[in-house]
Amino acid sequence: MSVAVLAWPSLPRMNTFKSASRLAILVALLSAPGYATTPPKPTVAGVVTTHGRLQVTGNRIVGKDGQPVSLAGNSFFWSQAESPDWTRAQSQYYNASTVAWLVKDWKTAIVRVALGVTPAGYLEHPEADTARICTVIDAAIAADIYVIIDWHDHAAHHHTAAAVGFFQEMARRYGKFPHVIYEIYNEPMAVSWPQDVKPYATEVIAAIRAIDPDNLIVVGSPHWAQDVDVAAADPIKDVNVAYSLHFYAGTHKQELRDKAVKAMQLGAALFVTEWGTVNADGNGPIAETSLREWLAFLRQHQLSHCNWVISAKNETSSILQPAAAATGGWTDTDLTPSGRYVRQLIRAWNP
Repeated sequence: MSVAVLAWPSLPRMNTFKSASRLAILVALLSAPGYATTPPKPTVAGVVTTHGRLQVTGNRIVGKDGQPVSLAGNSFFWSQAESPDWTRAQSQYYNASTVAWLVKDWKTAIVRVALGVTPAGYLEHPEADTARICTVIDAAIAADIYVIIDWHDHAAHHHTAAAVGFFQEMARRYGKFPHVIYEIYNEPMAVSWPQDVKPYATEVIAAIRAIDPDNLIVVGSPHWAQDVDVAAADPIKDVNVAYSLHFYAGTHKQELRDKAVKAMQLGAALFVTEWGTVNADGNGPIAETSLREWLAFLRQHQLSHCNWVISAKNETSSILQPAAAATGGWTDTDLTPSGRYVRQLIRAWNP
């Protein structure tokens, strides 16, 4: 999540992923027989068949016909299942049935898998967390919707080697599919764009582009993906890069939209890979007035967006009640007020 001054409660930070031997083991695991199977081809025409591979043209993200594309969808919660408790229960939704239900009932056009890097995530359990997100990626491709592969990390520039290895494997496995979007840095915190984020992004993007020259890449900016104007003033040199903009309607208002407008005026394309109906700490009531202003802004500028979050965590940003099934089939009583609001929004947004 993102805030103007603070984001999620502070999480324990892992040491930098330094071991070359461990990285070699990870690559071997990902390449093992039976792991890197090809996802099924879509069985029916859907969103990706309609729009094709997304590309940046000027300050817009467009489809195969050159027209701007604005998609609405959902973000999964942090992927780690081993620990801590606030992630363990939420990882159960990483399954193909949840994706199928979102497509069928919510008319979801895009999902975002949030690969939890720390704590007790990908750096400690690379095979388990990768397999978990790949289940959803494969299901999204089969459903012919878009999927964002998100390196969900607040300190990614300290984990560059791990990120490079991960995205190389994702590019090898999924680069041929127009469904895939790479989000290489979720929410940098109070760090420097030119000294920390941009050098990291440049290195990771080069690794992806050596394998996949075509698919869209999204990069976060400092202060929880809000300094899009700073990034736009010193852009990454790649023709198909956009910058993520995160907002929570109860916390972020016109000041953040002004930064977004400035970024677009500087030529940057934006993608709202995460947004919430409530406050930036995940709680509080639905901020209906602010949401109306934000949604009008997204429509006006034809921005795609993923709502946070597919979760039954005890926060009002969660879309599910604790008793909701892990595999979809949800009724209104299974949804939180935020869930009911977001379902109606997505159904109305996607054609």
